[in-house]
Amino acid sequence: MGRKPNNYNNVIHILQELHTLYPSFNMGRHISTALSDYNDFWGISDKELLFALQKYKAKLEMDVPYTEGYELDKIIEEGMKLSLSDVLGEDEED
Repeated sequence: MGRKPNNYNNVIHILQELHTLYPSFNMGRHISTALSDYNDFWGISDKELLFALQKYKAKLEMDVPYTEGYELDKIIEEGMKLSLSDVLGEDEED
């Protein structure tokens, strides 16, 4: 017989993860944003709350800005070194 997941503890765990990953956001912001699709969340089950928080966390993780850092600088630098023959796949033997 498998062990039943404890959704209450999982909700607490995901809130702790959110606090660690986004310390400038308060808990109210996380909960409010995660439950923004629910009109009446007073009767929401722990399972539904967990799902909403997981969905919210995944959305936050995908919204990573790439405006700074090594990857963007490398892409720009490589783009500036391209020539028309590189783009067209032609050899420059002239």
